[in-house]
Amino acid sequence: MIRPDWRPLLTRDNLRRDAVAALTTTTVMVPQGVAFAAIAGLPPEYGFFAALVPPIVAALFGSSWQMVSGPTAAISALVFSSLSGTFEPGSPDFISAAIVLALLVGIFQLTLGFARMGQLAYLASTSVLVGFTTGAAVLIVLGQLQFALDVALPRPQDFGAFLAGLAAAIPSADAAAIAVTSTTLVVAAGVRLWRPRLPHYLIALAAGTLAGVVAGRLGQPVDTLGSLRTVLPDLEIPGLSIDAIRTLAQAALAVALVGLLEAVSISRAIAAKTGQNVDPNREFVGQGLSNTVGSFFGSYPVSGSFTRTAVNVDAGARTPMAAVFGSFFLVVALYALAPAFAHVPVAAIAGVIVLSAFGLLRLDEYRRLLGSSPSDMAIAVITLVATLLVGLEFAIYIGVLLSLMLFIRWTTKPYVGVGAPDPASHGRMFRNAVANGLDECPQLVMVRINGPLYFGAAGHLREKLQQLETSRPEQAHMLMVMRGIGDLDVTAAAVLEDEAARRRARGGRLHITTRLPSEVESLTRLGVTAAIGDDALHESKGTAIAAILPTLDPARCATCTTRIFRECPPREGLSR
Repeated sequence: MIRPDWRPLLTRDNLRRDAVAALTTTTVMVPQGVAFAAIAGLPPEYGFFAALVPPIVAALFGSSWQMVSGPTAAISALVFSSLSGTFEPGSPDFISAAIVLALLVGIFQLTLGFARMGQLAYLASTSVLVGFTTGAAVLIVLGQLQFALDVALPRPQDFGAFLAGLAAAIPSADAAAIAVTSTTLVVAAGVRLWRPRLPHYLIALAAGTLAGVVAGRLGQPVDTLGSLRTVLPDLEIPGLSIDAIRTLAQAALAVALVGLLEAVSISRAIAAKTGQNVDPNREFVGQGLSNTVGSFFGSYPVSGSFTRTAVNVDAGARTPMAAVFGSFFLVVALYALAPAFAHVPVAAIAGVIVLSAFGLLRLDEYRRLLGSSPSDMAIAVITLVATLLVGLEFAIYIGVLLSLMLFIRWTTKPYVGVGAPDPASHGRMFRNAVANGLDECPQLVMVRINGPLYFGAAGHLREKLQQLETSRPEQAHMLMVMRGIGDLDVTAAAVLEDEAARRRARGGRLHITTRLPSEVESLTRLGVTAAIGDDALHESKGTAIAAILPTLDPARCATCTTRIFRECPPREGLSR
């Protein structure tokens, strides 16, 4: 069912804005369509096929209002890497396999979406996507050197052979091809620097084409793209078979995961600016339908596009109709420009592809990871190295596996710290007693627990509680302050019950503080409340301390000099 939440936005003004945004994104899509098809090892028209029907389906059935789907550099590189070892790039079998791959990708994504597994997109950290896209960008740039130099080179995935072949081929590089590529890059950089609102991709491609024409007039012709076979795709059923599934299923899963990561990352980034609610399950379904339906119209796998989405938002798009208008304008543009493609140099396309690859280099993310999260930085670097040396598909699995391991490591080690009131803070705020050198109550240890309590965290919690019992034998009573423990399970509840029994055996009690009704319900349902007593479950530290202090040993309180609580009874001759 199409999302109804944006229908009230279909005003005349918003539709006008959507049309203007669609025209702007079309100027980007024309050169990118050719470039991304080349990255995927497909004829240029297949880049446009992927930009016609899939964006409409993704926009109407997906979650984000402004995201533009279609061919992307990372997905195109992954398609080429997945198929080129089995099929000859550009051959009919290769093309057929790419279309079937889109169908399988769509089926995987739809399955995850209908199973409401959208939260899986959050388990694969941003660092995985950063490392993968960086590696893909490097491979894309290296792969275009043969066209920029007009020489034959090995595949960049075979890094050693590629470097050796590049060194041997440089002396025979074609000067005209280098000039065309350089012109494309320089013009694009200049337009982006001095006139950033202009379509620098399209202008650069036109400049590269002009440079190729000049080179031909000077007697140094360069290879050209050739005419488009057709503008509109035919409606055909993909050649799905058992053999195709066996051959392509693993690659389809990798492409599906990367596509979903891209799409959800983009939709979340847009939502942070617009305030729109994003439903990852809905996005899974939208992307799955776009790939499934697109495969019947000659499309290879697609996903959300960082570049075209940013252009769409900056150009003022308000609703998914911008993507619908964009497909219509692309058809018009292709019919108008189709004859010109016969004169576009391959070296100019190489320049546009290099530009697109540079757009994948998210250096700001590396700076942020380096300064804030060494573990995420390590995942990004490992994924990057795996992308370059092992392969794009396997790199995704490595990155996702490392992210899951990091997530599991975090959830199995909730924070357990001893706290005490800080007399120097406003309101005597509770802080970490050890880190801040704060006095503790001789009879009561206050423990703060942050993080989920479930079977995976039970062992860590038991170990920490036993350490506290050993290091603080005089503190028989314990107040456990819980934050974000989630849905307590039987294993973790048993640890709390054991702790309550040990405290009672030492003449003390275990008290628990939590404010969330769901956590109170879990503690009660699993028998923890019965084990500690109804009167030992409190809503706040203040009420807990007020209830605990009268139960402490009065003789020890009478001689105590710490008096860390306001509720402590005054001692004669001691000022607080």
